[in-house]
Amino acid sequence: MTATPRLALTLTAATLLLATNLYGAATAHADDNPNVPPGTEASAPAPVEVDPDDPDLKLPDGATLAQAKVLDIKSVVEDQSGDERREDTNSDVKFALQAEVLFGKDSAKLGAEAKSRISGIAEEIKTQNATKVRVFGFTDNLGSSAHGDVLSKQRANAVQELLVQELNDAGITYEVRGYGEQYPIADNSTEAGRKKNRRVEVSFPRSEE
Repeated sequence: MTATPRLALTLTAATLLLATNLYGAATAHADDNPNVPPGTEASAPAPVEVDPDDPDLKLPDGATLAQAKVLDIKSVVEDQSGDERREDTNSDVKFALQAEVLFGKDSAKLGAEAKSRISGIAEEIKTQNATKVRVFGFTDNLGSSAHGDVLSKQRANAVQELLVQELNDAGITYEVRGYGEQYPIADNSTEAGRKKNRRVEVSFPRSEE
């Protein structure tokens, strides 16, 4: 990846504890019927059970414990240009690359800069010893929804195919999906927002070591 200045932001969000089975075959392409929305994956573990009657808690008379919650700490680092974004949680790493960095306008053919960007992500996958990788494609809301669905699938496939070449590891399985204009992360009423929504996301579990 290019060495550009980065801005760091740390966010805290309540964990969504949804069990999902996300991963397909190593040669997977985009599914025709995507049904696992981004951001609904389980992350941090369930809360540790606490005995409310344990005397070591030293609760005042009449006091009770609130319901336990698990908070997942999310670190977000984005290039100053906004072309690339990395999110780290307790359990996952996610890279979001804007489509303009990878492809020409309305194209699923990878451009000159794409290889170096994706090579950097492949190195991080190796560092995390990840064996399951998700590649999701998204578009803005311009044009027909059907066209956006097809284009986002094609772009996700292109990124996955390059990752397969870079990683050269038959032990890695992939889930590849095209979501079209679903799940925008910015306002589609402005070009700046639409640019953020035209993206490919690559995510994988963090190493447990």
